[in-house]
Amino acid sequence: MAIDAKIDFMRQMEKELSASVTVADMATIMNAMSNVLQGYEMRSVAVWADDKDDLLESYIAALNVECRSPKSIERYEYIIKKLMKFVQVPTRQVTVYHLRSFLQKEKERGIQDSTLEGYRLVFSAYFNWLQRESLIDRNPTANLGTIKVAKKEKKIYSDIDIEKLVRAAKMDRDRAMIHFMASTGCRISEMVGLDRDSINFDNLECVVHGKGNKDRTVYISDVAGMFLKEYLSTRKDDCPALFAGKGGIRLQPGGVRAMLKELAEETGVDHVHPHKFRRTLATDLTRRGMPIQEVARILGHEKIDTTMRYVVLNKDDIKTSYRRYA
Repeated sequence: MAIDAKIDFMRQMEKELSASVTVADMATIMNAMSNVLQGYEMRSVAVWADDKDDLLESYIAALNVECRSPKSIERYEYIIKKLMKFVQVPTRQVTVYHLRSFLQKEKERGIQDSTLEGYRLVFSAYFNWLQRESLIDRNPTANLGTIKVAKKEKKIYSDIDIEKLVRAAKMDRDRAMIHFMASTGCRISEMVGLDRDSINFDNLECVVHGKGNKDRTVYISDVAGMFLKEYLSTRKDDCPALFAGKGGIRLQPGGVRAMLKELAEETGVDHVHPHKFRRTLATDLTRRGMPIQEVARILGHEKIDTTMRYVVLNKDDIKTSYRRYA
């Protein structure tokens, strides 16, 4: 292999030099290179041509087999391809220095540390998998340290915030959605995926299809149930979706975000977004004494640590608990 690589190298050099040097100079240069290369071993190395990578394809296939959510797989593929486009080498040649250079470049572009840490976690998952499958010898993420992310104060809705949003909503649908998100803590994708017949109004509950291809039961408050009934009684379309947009078609996440953004501008409520309803519900339930394991079940979290990151406890909460149990 080494001899073939040297011969190929000499041929390529001869071809490159033929257009710019004389025959005599060519002979001198080629002889000099041949003498120098006697003390070295050479091997051919694949050159990165495009974003197609058989290792990445294998990884994506494995994620599909494990039934990861399509959105998660799409995100992993996007981030890894972004890395490979930057480093311009095959996966097996990626080093920790490539990873650090990529992250530094992204940081210089103004990308937030939290996003960079998300990138690092994706790289770690990818290269750890490759190493477990014996597809690479060295894991470039082994020495890639975590990226410290500044802790920001978490925000939740107050009862007044919710009331402001409901009063500012101009449609029965929007009022019903606000109460539904506040009482169930559903993810936006879970909510828009529900059908009318998903709701059990007798028991005030419904089954949602969540992350990890898993179903769970969420519960609806009396007030949310009332607003839902009022909204559904006004529907004239045939769309099976619980929440429909213009033309009687299923409402999409973008439509919900646009509605909340408009209400935020009108009411002055800060940081209005769907996920904040989940954090608010987790905090309210915890403050009222619900065990964190049960809160995790409602939110669809597999790990308690994830739920704990949602709960916002202030100094007064901690002081009250201390007085109660000390």
